[in-house]
Amino acid sequence: MAAAHDAYKPDNKVLAWIEERLPIIGFMRSATTDYYAPKNFNVMYYFGSLALLVLVNQIVTGIFLTMNFNPSAAGAFASVQYIMRDVEWGWLIRYMHTTGASLFFVVVYLHMFRALMYGSYKKPRELLWILGMFVYLALMAEAFMGYVLPWGQMSFWGAKVIISLFGAVPVIGNKLVEWIMGDFLPADATLNRFFALHVIALPLVLLMLVVLHLWALHEVGSNNPDGVEIKESKDAAGRPLDGIPFHPYYTVKDLFGVGVFLLIAAFIIFYQPTFFGFFLEHDNFVPANNLVTPAAIHPVWYFMPFYAMLRVIPSKGLGVITLFSAIALLFFMPWIDRGKVKSWRYRGAGYKVALGLFALAFIWLGKIGGGEGTWIGDTYIGRALTGVYFAFFIFLWAYTYFGWEKTKPVPLRVTTHD
Repeated sequence: MAAAHDAYKPDNKVLAWIEERLPIIGFMRSATTDYYAPKNFNVMYYFGSLALLVLVNQIVTGIFLTMNFNPSAAGAFASVQYIMRDVEWGWLIRYMHTTGASLFFVVVYLHMFRALMYGSYKKPRELLWILGMFVYLALMAEAFMGYVLPWGQMSFWGAKVIISLFGAVPVIGNKLVEWIMGDFLPADATLNRFFALHVIALPLVLLMLVVLHLWALHEVGSNNPDGVEIKESKDAAGRPLDGIPFHPYYTVKDLFGVGVFLLIAAFIIFYQPTFFGFFLEHDNFVPANNLVTPAAIHPVWYFMPFYAMLRVIPSKGLGVITLFSAIALLFFMPWIDRGKVKSWRYRGAGYKVALGLFALAFIWLGKIGGGEGTWIGDTYIGRALTGVYFAFFIFLWAYTYFGWEKTKPVPLRVTTHD
């Protein structure tokens, strides 16, 4: 990268003076026109850039929302209604923010699934995957804090249920719950600290992690649907034979993806902003009341699979361990999967079936987590699906460690491109 910076000399004297002291244009060139990406990207590679787009939307709309939000138990719900009814275009900004939160998780989940499909967590991208998982953790924390702020019924009771999970920690559990809440129940102290974390601390952490994630990506290069390392085949000038400059080829392609994505987002915002109660629960349009419990307490949809694991296990301690283990195991994917082949195009049938069952179990657990939990069948099905979720990691380790997987020959060069 340093060579790319030094080589660029703008004709404009002002730009040349700036570039000599702060080589920002050279850096941008090294990350766009001088960055060679595989030429066989498919539609699954839209979701990384879309996640960055939604992050910008969340930050910008969040800034405007904080201008009129009152982070107190007495004023939070009323201030949200004020934003919706009296602030000019406030309803649009709020719906852009709430819809953006859910769409953020949609693109992140698809981005993670693509990584599992094409082995983007394997060498040399282990750190890239781990940084991405830390982005996911920070995003979950950020979303939970933001979910509590409107101070509706589901915000209050969701906060109470989720924070009470820390009560399962031996010895210090109860004190830890009180410390997080700042009270015996979610109240002013809870709202104030969650507001500070949601608006200042966590966005800074999230931005830092995203920068590190992108930095790691540009160091090791992007993976591709064939799982072929394009840096291993270069021309006389040192350019990858199976690579093309990220700009203008993929910037133009990403703009098309952005256009389609914005059309979908606009349709939701203007015609179905609650998305049938998934993006904004109906109970959250009622002010928080610690004396009235909602018929079914559950988190927003993107937490439902993990909440289902917690709910179907009778022991609170074991349920909490299961919930956190389900997330923690994803961090170890580079070492759980010992297979040498990256892309599922060339992997054995066992991996394809296991990944399909893993995705199905995750989606079905989300359905159970969003239900009322009154049907006994959901409990047994949920336990079975939780077993399928964890069995994926056990099977994958054994399948690759003992050499049971029968893979196809991997080509030296990418085989297809648009």
